[in-house]
Amino acid sequence: MLAIALKMLFRDRAKYAMLVCGLAFCSLLMCQQISVFCGIMMWTTSTVRNIGAPVWVVDAKVEQANEVIPMRQIEVERVRSVHGVAWAVPLYIGIEQARLNDGSFQNVQLTGLDTGTLTGRPMDMVAGRIEDLRLPNAVVVDQVAVEKFRRKGIAIKLGTTFEINDKEARVVGICHVARSFLGQPYIYTTFDRALEYAKPSRKQLSYVLAGPVPGVSNEELAARISKLPGLRAITKDNLFWTTIWWYIKNTGIPISFGTVVLLGIIVGIAIAGQTFYLFVHDNLRYLAALKAMGARMHTLAAMVLLQAFSVGFIGYGIGVGLASWFGNSVLAKEQPPFFMPWQVPAFVAIVLILICGFSALIGLIKVARLEPAVVFR
Repeated sequence: MLAIALKMLFRDRAKYAMLVCGLAFCSLLMCQQISVFCGIMMWTTSTVRNIGAPVWVVDAKVEQANEVIPMRQIEVERVRSVHGVAWAVPLYIGIEQARLNDGSFQNVQLTGLDTGTLTGRPMDMVAGRIEDLRLPNAVVVDQVAVEKFRRKGIAIKLGTTFEINDKEARVVGICHVARSFLGQPYIYTTFDRALEYAKPSRKQLSYVLAGPVPGVSNEELAARISKLPGLRAITKDNLFWTTIWWYIKNTGIPISFGTVVLLGIIVGIAIAGQTFYLFVHDNLRYLAALKAMGARMHTLAAMVLLQAFSVGFIGYGIGVGLASWFGNSVLAKEQPPFFMPWQVPAFVAIVLILICGFSALIGLIKVARLEPAVVFR
């Protein structure tokens, strides 16, 4: 019986193709849009992932990683005085303006690493050495800076110079790091030199990075540091998720992508439900004949379910495959952002199962009301 059901499905090529295309488009739309949304959320946490420190100490009013409230440099010593702190170093992050040789400007995200340890250094160096940051006026630029400067007609290479707030910066290295949410290039230098590049201010410390001694967990250390007045300590994982949830709650990004995903679900239900109903309707005479020959309802139900989930499985595979191909094609350029964790195809699979189940239910209602005598009319 099940083989007969598949023959009935594949014989009607027009409706079979329409079902597969509709479900493939639905799964492609959902998978692609959710993956782009996940990619954007990953961009919001690029600072946390690039630096990678176990514990981040910020001003008590800071809500997410991209919000910088300057602190006094004495906060580094206060953090070091907490029991269980193995090390604590300063970190400067700020948006500055770079002036290129042709006179044009480019906003950059200046990152000042601890001069002694270079904690938070970029690990993927494309050219040069990160240790050369200790040389005079030395900076390391990321791949975004190379791309943006190239569009302005300037080829960035080792030894290239430009100005940050009227002070010379010389490129000693090129790195590859996760892109920032705002799209500005990352420029790395030492903490002391970053303060020279930055505009004068009474408070210039952005973060304090800390690590626990053996036997003390990151969560326990963060709780101890948070007891200091005016400071808040967050573990790397907590800061990662806190930042993502902040953007979900306070921006329209989830609504924009969620609307498209919802439309994909509606289109899938409409196309699959209507087409499968017409498919069952056109094959009523065959189902009536089987019913007249003694086929029970559960057998006919199994045939209808097999037909519905067969096209669902094929459409799901095509849709997810196309979404993966799209992701691989844009990963090299990193635009648009694309990140597909295993939860995305799992969610799409669940939605497709529900759509196929709904479509099969529509057909089963028609089959259940079918009279075997219709075959003799």
